[in-house]
Formats: sequence, structure tokens, C-alpha cells
Amino acid sequence: MILVDPPRWPAHDTVFSHLVSDTSLSELHDLAARIGLSPRAFDHDHYDLPQRLYEAAIAAGAVPVPGDELVRRLVAGGLRVRTPDKTPTRDVARRRLAAHWKRLGLGHDLYVELVSRWSEPQRHYHDVRHLAATLDALDVIDDPAASLPVVQLAAWFHDAVYSGVAGVDEQLSADLARRMLGSLPAPDVAEVVRLVLLTAGHDPGPGDAAGAALCDADLSILGAMPGRYDVYVRDVRLDYAHIDDAVWAVGRTALLDSLLLLDPLYRTTTGQELWQQRAVANLRRERARWTP
Repeated sequence: MILVDPPRWPAHDTVFSHLVSDTSLSELHDLAARIGLSPRAFDHDHYDLPQRLYEAAIAAGAVPVPGDELVRRLVAGGLRVRTPDKTPTRDVARRRLAAHWKRLGLGHDLYVELVSRWSEPQRHYHDVRHLAATLDALDVIDDPAASLPVVQLAAWFHDAVYSGVAGVDEQLSADLARRMLGSLPAPDVAEVVRLVLLTAGHDPGPGDAAGAALCDADLSILGAMPGRYDVYVRDVRLDYAHIDDAVWAVGRTALLDSLLLLDPLYRTTTGQELWQQRAVANLRRERARWTP
């Protein structure tokens, strides 16, 4: 059931309600779309509903309830996302990146250049938060390959060039790594380049422990709790805002199908244990969202 509390939270010269579902995020997104509520208003387990759309939400089926009842039913439905589980802010992500970079022992100028690239204004999902999450996931993966400097560097470079063109971005990012890492041993640079290119298809070969670690870390978001996964989907959609909805639905469905065909989706033991089951559920749920 869709629930809405009274409009009483002030911001942006109006007041807001919380619009939630105690059943499924899919029905929440559906109602939000029907009343013209921007996807930007979604925040992990609720939409921030401006007062001007309050009556429209009720007319579309939302049930008005007091705020405390809304929270209680959201928790009981298992859809509440608490602050520690939410996507971090960009400032928090940058602080984590500084700690990750320090372990590599490389120059500060390269660090500044990379963080600047990952902070470009056109990025919504593929920004410093994704980079920090990928590096954090490498720390979680219980395989020595995940801690190799070349794997860590490949994570830093894998979307360092980003324009929203699959395949092209990975190639340009690999070219950037080749140019900027010229002071490192040639075999190390070649391995970083190879790993960056591998993130275009996320399909490392048998025995490629380094490739498996990087690809699993890059795709770890797929195994997030549903609310955080849906924030990821929202932000990826914003990355491709230049594409209309019909073309997006076709392209995104094709991508979801390609991921669902990977067997297994995750190649490391950690990925299979921590992310596989929830990732498949998230991918299937999202696929249904874009399929009429």
C-alpha cells in the first residue's frame, strides 16, 4: 500500500510529505511516475512529495497517515533504509578516497587529477561515490588479488573518462592510464590497462583472479539492498538523461539481460556469498520495471 504523511517538512519555499510503500518499491515508483513526481525526489525508501502534488498522490491511491504510522509500517514492511546503509555523500566519499590513495604511495598530483575527473558535474552515478564504493568492495573481497596495487589502480582509472558511451569510455580510460602511469614498470601499466578494458563486459576468463576481483567490486552495487539499488538506477538514468525513455528502456533491458546471463554473475567467493542472490533479485525486479 502507498502511504503519505502530512505536508509539514519545509524546504525550497514549500513543505513536503513522505511518500512510501509498505509493500514494494515497484508500486511506489509507478505511482510517482503517474503523478509526475521527479525521480530525483526518490531517497532510498521514500519520495519527498511537494505540497502541490499531495492531493494528486491521494487521488492516485496514496493513503494519508500520520508520520509515526508511516515510519512504523515502512519498517514493518522491511523497506526502511537507515542512514548507514544509504549512498554516502560526495564529501564522505572523497574522504574515503584519500585514505585509499594513501595506501598506494603515489604522487599527490595524480590523485588530484583523478578525483577531479571523478567529480565532473555531468556524473550522477559514475562519480566519486562509485569509485569509493568500488575500492571499499575490493577491501571486502577475500582474495589476495583484490589488494594488488594494479587492481587498485585499475579501479581508480576504470571510469576516469566518462561520457556515457559504453565501450568508448573504457577505452579512453585505459588510454588515460597508459599515459598517466608511464613512470611505473611497463608490465604493471599493461595490466592496469587490461583490467580497465575488462570492465566493459565484466566477463573475466577462468583463472583471472585480478579481473574477477575488479569486476565483482565494480558490480557490487547490484547486490545492495533494494532501496540503495534503486538510487543507483535513478542516478544511472540521470547519467543517460540525453536518451529518451523508450530508447533507455530498450538499452537498459538489454544490459540487464546480459548481466543475468553471466553465470555466475560474481566470480569471487565473496561476491557469490555476499551479493549474488540479492543482485539477481534486483536485476529481475528492475527488468520488470522497464518492460510494459
